[in-house]
Amino acid sequence: MTITIAVAGKGGTGKTTLAALLIRYLVVHRLGRVLAVDADPSSNLHLVLGMPLTKTVGELREAVRDDAPAGMSRWEWLDYAVRMCVEEGDNLDLLAMGRPEGPGCYCAPNHMLRSLLDGIYATYDFVVMDNEAGMEHLSRRTTRDVDHLLLISDASPRALAAAEAMLALSRHLNINVRHTCLVLNRVAGSELPATVSARIAEMNIPLLATIPYDPLLVDFDSSDRSLMELPDDAAIGRIIDQLAHRLSDIRLHDWRRDFRHTKLWPWPGHCGRARHARGPGAR
Repeated sequence: MTITIAVAGKGGTGKTTLAALLIRYLVVHRLGRVLAVDADPSSNLHLVLGMPLTKTVGELREAVRDDAPAGMSRWEWLDYAVRMCVEEGDNLDLLAMGRPEGPGCYCAPNHMLRSLLDGIYATYDFVVMDNEAGMEHLSRRTTRDVDHLLLISDASPRALAAAEAMLALSRHLNINVRHTCLVLNRVAGSELPATVSARIAEMNIPLLATIPYDPLLVDFDSSDRSLMELPDDAAIGRIIDQLAHRLSDIRLHDWRRDFRHTKLWPWPGHCGRARHARGPGAR
């Protein structure tokens, strides 16, 4: 069963960086096959992951309006073309959505793309999506199921207002989000200002983690280095470990709640032993 994590936030809050750090965690701990989806038209995720980007799904929309090559149906040709857009790595693949469609009718190709993309996602253990603020890609999926929606913000009033707007938008997009959490990035000091804490309380959204400002990330960005190259003892790595553990605990709580409805509950040693043996994030 695929676990889908969607990351969204106002531009400049570090959402792409956080998405890349989560991806790094999953890959380093070898928790399964990971698909990184760059659903932001600016397509920067491949840069922080140190992966090539040769083609985007958006480029296919124009081509699919034309006839398929001889001997292939339009569906077969599009399926082949979409899979050719996947950049393959070591336990990590990348798929960039690219720019949205231009003028004209794209109903047919968009419908085929939605079905094909959902089929591709289902072949991975984890899908981590770096979304634009409008979360258009999430609204266009056919399954529209998201396990975790992480709204990224800093402590500024504008970023928090943008996160609150995205929270409201997610509830109107017909997206089945199991858990929505706020992640506060680039926090200065060990405690949040009272005004920020009060603002978050008004938003009525769980605060999953606060991530301090880290000059190491600035150095990596300025030197155009991949975050996959972060040293194992980096402070930000330990913080992401804690964040991932909290996501795992949320999923474990769901599993226990759902399992209680079956006749097999209780089951001695039902999950604690397995989770300890397989590491954080085990399903």
